[in-house]
Amino acid sequence: MKQTTFASLAWNGKGKGKITRRERFLAEMDAVIPGQGLLP
Repeated sequence: MKQTTFASLAWNGKGKGKITRRERFLAEMDAVIPGQGLLP
């Protein structure tokens, strides 16, 4: 069994359902740029 750290508890409990600017940006980039097509 893996031990949970205080940092992971704080991170997992932070902002449930709230999308950060970074997550929104990455989702937009994923929609515009076909990432799987760029991989060898």
